[in-house]
Amino acid sequence: MKNRLILSCLCVIFATSFKNLKAQNMTENIQPPVAKKIPTKLEKFGDVRIDNYFWLKDRENPEVIDYLNKENEYYQKMTAHTQEFQKELFEEMKARIKEDDESVPYLYNGYFYITRFEKGKDYPIYSRKKGSLSAKEEIMFDCNELAKGKKYFNLSGLSVSADNQFVTYAVDTVGRRIYTLRFKNLFTGEVLADKIENTTGNSTWANDNKTIFYTKQDANTLRSDTVLKHILGTETALDKLIYFEKDDTFDVAVGKEKSKKYILISSSSTLTSEFRTLLADKPEGKFTIFQKRKRGLEYNISHYGDSFYIVTNKDKATNFKLMKTPELATAMENWQDVLEHREDVLLEDIDIFKDFLVVSERSNGLNKIRIMPWSGVGEYYLPFESETYTVHPTSNVDFDTDILRYAYQSMVTPASIIDFNMRTKDKVVKKEQEVLGGKFDKNNYIEERLWAKAKDGTIVPISVVYRKGIKKDGTNPLLQYAYGSYGHSMDAHFSSTRLSLLDRGFVYAIAHIRGGEDLGRKWYEDGKLLKKKNTFTDFIDCSKYLIKEKYTSPEHLYAEGGSAGGLLMGVVLNMAPELYHGVIAQVPFVDVATTMLDDTIPLTTGEYDEWGNPNMKKYYRYMKSYSPYDNVKAQDYPNMYVSTGLHDSQVQYWEPAKWVAKLRTLKTDTNLLFLDTNMDAGHGGASGRFEALKELAKEFSFLLDLEEIKK
Repeated sequence: MKNRLILSCLCVIFATSFKNLKAQNMTENIQPPVAKKIPTKLEKFGDVRIDNYFWLKDRENPEVIDYLNKENEYYQKMTAHTQEFQKELFEEMKARIKEDDESVPYLYNGYFYITRFEKGKDYPIYSRKKGSLSAKEEIMFDCNELAKGKKYFNLSGLSVSADNQFVTYAVDTVGRRIYTLRFKNLFTGEVLADKIENTTGNSTWANDNKTIFYTKQDANTLRSDTVLKHILGTETALDKLIYFEKDDTFDVAVGKEKSKKYILISSSSTLTSEFRTLLADKPEGKFTIFQKRKRGLEYNISHYGDSFYIVTNKDKATNFKLMKTPELATAMENWQDVLEHREDVLLEDIDIFKDFLVVSERSNGLNKIRIMPWSGVGEYYLPFESETYTVHPTSNVDFDTDILRYAYQSMVTPASIIDFNMRTKDKVVKKEQEVLGGKFDKNNYIEERLWAKAKDGTIVPISVVYRKGIKKDGTNPLLQYAYGSYGHSMDAHFSSTRLSLLDRGFVYAIAHIRGGEDLGRKWYEDGKLLKKKNTFTDFIDCSKYLIKEKYTSPEHLYAEGGSAGGLLMGVVLNMAPELYHGVIAQVPFVDVATTMLDDTIPLTTGEYDEWGNPNMKKYYRYMKSYSPYDNVKAQDYPNMYVSTGLHDSQVQYWEPAKWVAKLRTLKTDTNLLFLDTNMDAGHGGASGRFEALKELAKEFSFLLDLEEIKK
């Protein structure tokens, strides 16, 4: 019996080894595509760059499409041995998701609104119930029906008229975030003939139930630059121009204030804000400027009673402060302090209720919710104990209520929606994310907050989660993630899909690097423009810390980032490739200098305050010094999986395509390099919730295959 077991084990080992050897031999004979070189001379300030792959910008060129298809074919052939494993991962992740799920209903203007999913279906169903949750469900939109026959579908921008009869909605069927605005009669179910093409999807109703304000974008740059007014039932050609934003570094949006008294037009750039207001009862009137733009002045406004409350950085309030002004005297000479600026606390936002002011703050990298009665008596903070949590107010559209609805989660605690009574301090958990399958127990995992020292002495926080029982001996695979741009804080959060890595021995780490706003506004300022390299060196120093503390080692460390986080990956790969065994770069922004010099590309001019304007020599030199594409060199690179979308409007597909083509000619190793292009989607990837899981399964299989972990 013993010998039979030994023989059986040897057979399994031999079969597995033979299978791996067979897969290896098959892939050794597969050659990657080689993009042809057509040198293009690019010159700025006397500096000449030769771009051999500039020709890949032309998506109408059949040779470009052919090259992208060949890269896809190469990726498919090289990973053919993981196809079954990808399917297993997909089913595993899908099995944790409650398919027949629904949102917590919220009450707005007499109706409860609900978003729900049905089992086996990819897209949401939007519905409402009048007056009571026991009332008959009214289905507004079944996106599964609307998406039939379409490779990509996204419904966005729902806005309901004050009389609850009509709704505007926006549809994108390409993935390029160019929406068609439509109108539906919710009482009869009729989709109206009114149809507005090439919009941003952003719209709002005046209180007369027939006037709609909406925004359109430049056809080439996709910058939201125009506000128009449409009267229901009239020809769209007759729509009146309300506002055009001339400054190409600004974007515009339109919306209705929570009090429903005012319609607002916002114009904003990275560093500057400007608002215009109009009484919602008088859509035929003219918008008036709240406070004229002043470079470097940022503000946001909320109406309450006879005043506006303003979150602003006025008076050098780097972390923002709260001010107040009479609604009929809105120029900033009338603004008065309500909450003063604090050096160690970032004021992120406010929510206004009839009897309470709710303030969202951030200190020491953690979210805080401050409850302040308008009476001035008895303010307090909601208590939270974990060091890796995320909390923020959510759908608080009702003004006359004592209930604050907020969302809470941590790296081991599934997302919860909680209704908190600000008067009695009682709370009710309305919903906690269900993790199906019966295998998840948050007590099986450990979450930690670590602090790494950067090269300039700055202490950088890292949120870490892993399964209990892991030894810190340097042998653990670890996936390190970060973003680090636009002041976007990458908070510690729960992920049911991440369990597929954790349960296979992976450690997961979020590096809260400079460029985000995790430790306040200065944290952002120290990771942008001519200080951008702090973002990259922070990430590298976090990696070195995790290696030093033996959470992992270079043989088992992996890095991941998308979009601006993909830029981070590109720079890190050039600067410290020896630290990583593999890297995932999703829709990466890697051709910084060329893109920022082309003001016809979507979003470019609005990015000058983030990256710098390369038409100024100091910014050109600086961004060229770190631009991943410009700094690819002859050296060993880790294994790489690069993804993009042909219709991406934010990071154009040609950036990663050019980058991979150049890497293929210069890298000195034999490690894997894949370019995977979704030919039907844009920046956000696939549109269906389960289709997105298939993309995630590709990434996870890439990591786990490198670690040779299957079960």
